Amino acid sequence: MKDSRKDGLKGELNEDEFAGMRKKLRDAVPALDELENGVELRRDLWPDMLRRLERPRVRVPWFDWALLATAGAVAIIFPALIPALLYHL
Repeated sequence: MKDSRKDGLKGELNEDEFAGMRKKLRDAVPALDELENGVELRRDLWPDMLRRLERPRVRVPWFDWALLATAGAVAIIFPALIPALLYHL
């Protein structure tokens, strides 16, 4: 079995670390009985969604499309280059 100390990880959690992790998880995730009863969110998400929809869309410059088309054409014309390029990644 691999030694966890070589990976930069400690072996086991001590009681204080375990209690801290338990508290953080309980704070982050609501209880199951609350989820079953239809608990409300802490805030309304719809205004954020509307703001996101109203933001201007990201425009891609024509040069990026030309570069993509060139790369696609090269891949179609010279398919043997694909494994060679992947090898060098």
